[in-house]
Amino acid sequence: MSPLLIAVLRVLAAVGLMLLNGVVLIYMLRKVLGHLHLRLGPTELGPAGMFQTTADVLKLLTKEDPTPGKVDRTLYFLAPMIVFVPSLAAYAAIPFSETAVAADLDAGLLYTFAILSLVPLGIFAAGWASYNKWSLLGSMRSIAQQVTYEVPLLLAALPPVMIAGSINLSDIVRVQQGSLWFIIPCFPAFLLFLVAGLVESNQTPFDMSEAESELVAGFATEYASMKFGLIFLSEFSNTFIFSALMVTLFFGGWTLPFVPDGVLAGVGGPVVFMLKTYLGIAVLMWIRGTLPRVRIDQLLSLGWKVLLPAALVWIVVTGLAVKLAPTLFGGAS
Repeated sequence: MSPLLIAVLRVLAAVGLMLLNGVVLIYMLRKVLGHLHLRLGPTELGPAGMFQTTADVLKLLTKEDPTPGKVDRTLYFLAPMIVFVPSLAAYAAIPFSETAVAADLDAGLLYTFAILSLVPLGIFAAGWASYNKWSLLGSMRSIAQQVTYEVPLLLAALPPVMIAGSINLSDIVRVQQGSLWFIIPCFPAFLLFLVAGLVESNQTPFDMSEAESELVAGFATEYASMKFGLIFLSEFSNTFIFSALMVTLFFGGWTLPFVPDGVLAGVGGPVVFMLKTYLGIAVLMWIRGTLPRVRIDQLLSLGWKVLLPAALVWIVVTGLAVKLAPTLFGGAS
């Protein structure tokens, strides 16, 4: 099979997985929030309302797509694609198993962070181009969030990298295979990564760029039909990518403790990885349905005054542990 055909098939597989994740996660969000708020969620269309999300997707595909007056038309139409494409490209380096990875990059972790850092640029473009004060405020909040939390998020991911000695995501999982998951020695880093990731993926209580009760729908206020659908799909995709990174860095990726590698060969590894990732997403939805939204000044203060110093301190602690552990407990230096 030619390399070009393989690349095309991998891109199509990523698109299919992204669309499927979007449909499943929207249904899952409605059900989880429904039960948290003591209501049922979708019930009418299909068994347990399972076809409601499919119907909503068809509605987005077929409904009228008006373009508001006075918008910057070029940027207005490009912004949803600027948000969508990085979210799709972020799937490339995620290792679903030993062999199921679209691109096993040596710098996979840095690639994923770099490509996801482009998403707020699309959000800012959407807010700027919409000629709407709520959209502009939402987009400026998104940029402020990224400037504040991008560095703590990357720093929180470094302790597993320092222990594994690699920024290849598959290598980080292999080091955890047959030993401790990094959640145990790096628990403070995990907490920092969780908080910073909630902000970066625009999840409540940190969804300041949308904040329906303050900004209508934030940067997406003037979007409808499939342009809104692309933005919405990217948001759910970013949540999946964040949870997948959390599983890869701290929860052993596709591996399970006390389970031989051969048992998880074939489809076993990807199934385990997806179950872990969706369990992580359920926790994020639980947080979303439980905590109230913070103020923007509280959000920025938390990032600069707490997360950034704490992440730097934990990197120093991890560095000392990595250097001194061989001396104290024996083994290679």
